[in-house]
Amino acid sequence: MDEPSATEPDPQGAGDSVIATRALTKRYRGGQLAVDGLDLTVPAGSVFGFLGPNGSGKTTTIRMLMGLIGPTSGTAHVLGRPMPRAARAVLPHVGALIEGPALYGFLSGRDNLIRYDAADPTSDPRTRRTRVATALDRVGLAAAGGKKAKAYSLGMKQRLGLAAALLQPRRLLVLDEPTNGLDPQGMREIRALVRELASDGTTVFLSSHLLDEIEQVCTHAAVMAQGRLITQGPVADLAAGTRGRLAVTTPDTGEAARVLKEQGATDVVVTDDLVTAEPPDRDLAELNAALVTAGVRVRGFGVERPSLEDAFVALTGEGFDVAG
Repeated sequence: MDEPSATEPDPQGAGDSVIATRALTKRYRGGQLAVDGLDLTVPAGSVFGFLGPNGSGKTTTIRMLMGLIGPTSGTAHVLGRPMPRAARAVLPHVGALIEGPALYGFLSGRDNLIRYDAADPTSDPRTRRTRVATALDRVGLAAAGGKKAKAYSLGMKQRLGLAAALLQPRRLLVLDEPTNGLDPQGMREIRALVRELASDGTTVFLSSHLLDEIEQVCTHAAVMAQGRLITQGPVADLAAGTRGRLAVTTPDTGEAARVLKEQGATDVVVTDDLVTAEPPDRDLAELNAALVTAGVRVRGFGVERPSLEDAFVALTGEGFDVAG
């Protein structure tokens, strides 16, 4: 089988993956270890959530993937080619929004996109204005395209940066905190756009510290903490190995809390007519029977579906909203 040419990425990526890193490490001067031995695999066609608290190494990883900085050691392949060595071949097939867009404040949003597009040697100048108009419309900035970028809100600047990434069809779209600065409606619109892009065959690599964002839009995810990969896989599988919290609805909350503690439940919390707890490692039917035997009037009994936040706490032993 022939090797991929020097100018075209391997059409299959690295096997069935569009991003693959092995022992990827970045250590800055002074000894700060930002990324520590990262083995990451992003399947083709996925919406891949790159999850971790601020400072966990996500943006440093993305900068290495895009060839903006070199690794201290290890390897990174994007679309089947080594980065940063093959950046010229790979980047025309990748759209990216990293650490917010760089904009000319004195130019309108539309003229900023025209400048971006003109800098792309693969773009067709004959269709430039049409593509710019389409990109503005897709991110909800059609009416504000003539407004100077310096007057844009943070959310509008994020939208314009995303529009720049969408000027050309891309095999891979890399988004670093794409909903930063957006109101709830704007966040919903960007999520819908990500789903639309994925349905068209674009692989989307989405970095975020928002757990809800990952759960709502992503098919796969990886969790980073303090520069290290904690886990990766299909989103549904990441939480599946975590037991959800037990929830008991009863008017007898005090007695229910006492029985649950006696039966080995931990982190028991009482709120109005609801008692929640981390269930003991035993048959839950026995726990329910113990409540009934003690005279607790049980009106509801079940285990809440575990979330990514539950999985994160179980994996790291800490809450999510922390600095990595």
